[in-house]
Amino acid sequence: MSRPSIMWFRRDLRLADLPALHAAAADGPVVPLFVVDPAFRGAGAPRQAFLREALQALDDSMNGALVYRHGHPTDVVPALVAEVGATVVHVSRDDGPYGRRRDAAVAAALQQAGVRLVATSSPYAVSPGTVTKPDGAPYAVFTPFSKRWRAAGWAAPLAAPDVKWLGAPDVHCDGPPPATSVPFTLLGAGEQRAHSQWQQFLPKVAQYAATRNLPAVHGTSRLSAALRWGVLHPRQLLADLEPGEGHDTFASELAWRDFYADVLHHQPHTAWTNLNKAMDAMPVDTDGAARERFQRWAEGRTGFPFVDAGMRELLATGWMHNRVRMVVASFLVKDLHLPWQWGARHFMQHLVDGDLASNNHGWQWAAGTGTDAAPYFRVFNPIGQGERFDPDGEYVRRWVSELAAVPGKAVHDPGLLRPDSYPAPMVDHAAEREEALRRYRHTTAGSR
Repeated sequence: MSRPSIMWFRRDLRLADLPALHAAAADGPVVPLFVVDPAFRGAGAPRQAFLREALQALDDSMNGALVYRHGHPTDVVPALVAEVGATVVHVSRDDGPYGRRRDAAVAAALQQAGVRLVATSSPYAVSPGTVTKPDGAPYAVFTPFSKRWRAAGWAAPLAAPDVKWLGAPDVHCDGPPPATSVPFTLLGAGEQRAHSQWQQFLPKVAQYAATRNLPAVHGTSRLSAALRWGVLHPRQLLADLEPGEGHDTFASELAWRDFYADVLHHQPHTAWTNLNKAMDAMPVDTDGAARERFQRWAEGRTGFPFVDAGMRELLATGWMHNRVRMVVASFLVKDLHLPWQWGARHFMQHLVDGDLASNNHGWQWAAGTGTDAAPYFRVFNPIGQGERFDPDGEYVRRWVSELAAVPGKAVHDPGLLRPDSYPAPMVDHAAEREEALRRYRHTTAGSR
């Protein structure tokens, strides 16, 4: 009998369209491994809860064979290799800053035992570092990146391979991560559920360009968490798309996901620092009063209904509509003059789909410190955005209970009479917009 290989699952919690698993199965018996890494303890409860449900679904799909081991991967993986006599450990590439450091350390530890760590494919349609300019340099702007991304293309999805599992209970299992409760349903936390969710949404993709910015309607797939954990792969979604505006717009959103991963791959320091170093000089507020303003923003008590609806949706569901994410981010940075990192950390703690590359570079887009070609002059008007994208006020009334009786678009106007229980606007948007631009002009003048 051939010696087994190990399939170490991380951000690829599925069996279909998993090239690393195909590579492992070709070697012979496969020990399926998930390492409960202490590094993940700091993740928010929504992400931890989704992970646990996705792992349970994965384990069920292999009839309970998944082997859980708790500890640091540099200790756990070599120990399991020695225990089962494995000759190779298969993984999907992880291009995040922590993932790259972790994998380099594990590979070095395995090499001492004469065992290889083999990385195949990645959680992205086109792996980070693949799409480059003709001279090999990375792209810094999305539009030219997306054109090359489409030209590069991607492989067709693979069916799940036939695998001879060698796992629990024959191989000792420490048990899954601790249970984490959240007060909402976790959508797509399992391969079959995620595909069912996609099939239900697929007929709506033709209208995606028209509906994706309307938070009151079911205009987006809500599969971001499933993509983040690799419960399904973007190749599987792209394979179902056809020519047309809605389908092309949906593909473009997947390209944004790949773009931000590519930026982080080339510049890992931009996870928490400005991509545009000139913006390091931008004045931001961090004193006690700033902390109080942040708290009001985080709790959805700003007095701007569209902003408050988004923040309350986040706390209640672990998710927020993308248009609203942009508006609340702009409000934090441009109206309250707070560091974008504060908002990014809050999102990572509360989002079920929290992804370092997409989240933090999305925040930099809003803050004008990242890849955006028109950086700081975009200041979203929180009233105008609500009137435009929630014209009947349905989204606001859904999440801001104090305003449930305010009719139509009047719900967006802080100047109208409000219930005593709803706060007055905490800032004058017009004045804070001018202040934001004044700070930007000061910063750019100082960098000349």
